[in-house]
Amino acid sequence: MQLWKQLLLGTYRQADMPRRWWNNRAAAAAGMAPLSVLFYHRVADHQPTPWTISTTMFGRQMRWLKNRYDMLSLDEAQRRLRSRVNRRPAVCITFDDGYADNCDQAIPLLLRERIPCTYFVCNHHVETGELFPHDAAAGYDFAPNTIQQLRNMAAAGIEIGAHTRNHVDVAAIDDERVLHDEIVTAGEDLEREIGSPVRYFACPFGMPKNLSNRAFDMAREAGYRGVCSAYGAYNFPLDDPFHLRRIHGDPQMARLKNWATIDPRKIVERSGFEYSAAATAGLSSSETLFDDGTAGQASSGTPAVAALWEEG
Repeated sequence: MQLWKQLLLGTYRQADMPRRWWNNRAAAAAGMAPLSVLFYHRVADHQPTPWTISTTMFGRQMRWLKNRYDMLSLDEAQRRLRSRVNRRPAVCITFDDGYADNCDQAIPLLLRERIPCTYFVCNHHVETGELFPHDAAAGYDFAPNTIQQLRNMAAAGIEIGAHTRNHVDVAAIDDERVLHDEIVTAGEDLEREIGSPVRYFACPFGMPKNLSNRAFDMAREAGYRGVCSAYGAYNFPLDDPFHLRRIHGDPQMARLKNWATIDPRKIVERSGFEYSAAATAGLSSSETLFDDGTAGQASSGTPAVAALWEEG
């Protein structure tokens, strides 16, 4: 991000902070405090890319977040969503793809700070060491994690999640057998490789066009506890806790602070992929199936939350 844009965004956030403070306070009092799930890819100080953040900036972001928010595991975030009440804003940390560089500084820092993390990896790349297609296409030679690194992380308390076998767009797959292999069999294989449960799945690319109800249904039927998207949205009580919306952990501190303090534009204008298990659970179109097996009112766009910000 250009310096003038960083300054402009910082000015916008600071000018808007009184309203944000009031709105966040009102949301917390109403039990509608947001849960933000951030995703990162690679933490390193060499060969910067749009999907790389420096070790210094990553450490700065983690300390800033830890001093202001509850740092949760995905499991705890879902528990709060299922309760339909959340009175403290919270943040979850996740990683996608599986880069070996993350074991140098990022993972040790998270373990030292006792910050929960879910780490999504693609089987083929961590098993073979083959570069990710987007890296190879750009001329980068960033090594994927090894299976042993993943075993060590899991043993240390990092949750390992599935990210398909081949980093594919699940919404573009028409063949049911291929989709099953990328979502279900890949997760089962990963469990056997690392010797730890694989409970969560993250869709590569993660934009609304890269998501499908069939992929989400397949993940739910396979026993995954949740599926993560990545199109930049908050999670609120009344949302279906199976679908965890994520925000990019931006290398620019100005953007991270703007997201984390809850930009009202991102709520009032909220749109994206709305998954509901209603169709497969025999519920009405206005209901959703929560992870605890109970049915409740769905909240497309979370109008109750949007109303709080609009009133502010």
